[in-house]
Amino acid sequence: MGITFIENEKDELEDDLFEHYKFISPKGQSILRVDKFLMQLIENATRNKIQQAAERGNIFANGIPVKSNYKVKPFDEIKVMLSHPPFENRVDPENIPLDIVYEDESLLLINKPAGLVVHPGHGNYTGTLVNALAYHFENLPMNSSERPGLVHRIDKDTTGLLVIAKTDQAMAHLAKQFEDKTTEREYIAIVWGNVKEDAGTIEGNLARHAKDRMQMAVYDDPEIGKPAVTHYKVLERFGYITVISCNLETGRTHQIRAHMKHIGHPLFNDERYGGHLILKGTTFTKYKQFVENCFKILPRQALHAKTLGFEHPTTKEYMRFDTEVPQDMKDCIEKWRNYSKSNELETEE
Repeated sequence: MGITFIENEKDELEDDLFEHYKFISPKGQSILRVDKFLMQLIENATRNKIQQAAERGNIFANGIPVKSNYKVKPFDEIKVMLSHPPFENRVDPENIPLDIVYEDESLLLINKPAGLVVHPGHGNYTGTLVNALAYHFENLPMNSSERPGLVHRIDKDTTGLLVIAKTDQAMAHLAKQFEDKTTEREYIAIVWGNVKEDAGTIEGNLARHAKDRMQMAVYDDPEIGKPAVTHYKVLERFGYITVISCNLETGRTHQIRAHMKHIGHPLFNDERYGGHLILKGTTFTKYKQFVENCFKILPRQALHAKTLGFEHPTTKEYMRFDTEVPQDMKDCIEKWRNYSKSNELETEE
């Protein structure tokens, strides 16, 4: 779905409009036209539509309407303001089945399948977990982004555990645990290459990639982005790929995906971060066909939120939940296991 900009009256002020998008350009932002800047950030938006919006006074830089040739500088606040409320603020209940692992009066645990978007956003206004929650539960508390029940989130094509708050007290208590980094979060991932160390820690601030705004990137400058820490350990090695466990100290957007790419091991079949290409292995046609078959078995990034632990907001009891790795990842791992045995692969650095 393309972005639609609604024409506004010439004398309409920012206060009369509704904020649809807001971006703060990073410290390292190169000088860039605002239409190109927004094209990199708003999925499915066309340059023509953005330019039309600028002509109608819908694009703001630091609170002032600007034309499409405005040059974005570091720390600029860029907003897209339209005459109607954002669609994602309207949540229609939808009868979408939920895999509920645990439920009580304060919270519930959901095992999210691949392909289910957590909350409505541009291009995904329906069919999300929030739409399902609105159908199955009444009066869920709102988080700081006005989304019912959500304490944290995982990406659309990542599977695994999510905790949902059912009361305001649970929302506040659980959110503080995530903020204080006291929760336990273990992910299972398949990554390209042979991870050299048996265990390690990746540290580095995460912020939007300077050139590809759909990616997150690691920055050494402490003033850019937010701190992120990932601890990993190797579970199995298959020469050209490695199965790893990741424990998160922080929970930034795309943290594992960006951190693993940063150390040279993108997630297997992660299209956004280049893992959908054959990054390791031989040039033999038979091998290429094998990898393509693995991609078909696992048509998404190989990432599963396996374990979630936290203190119950009411009883104060420590709770730890664990889920099985989904079948598509199991099947992919088994294919690699058999392939590596039959071909006696040498490990790659």
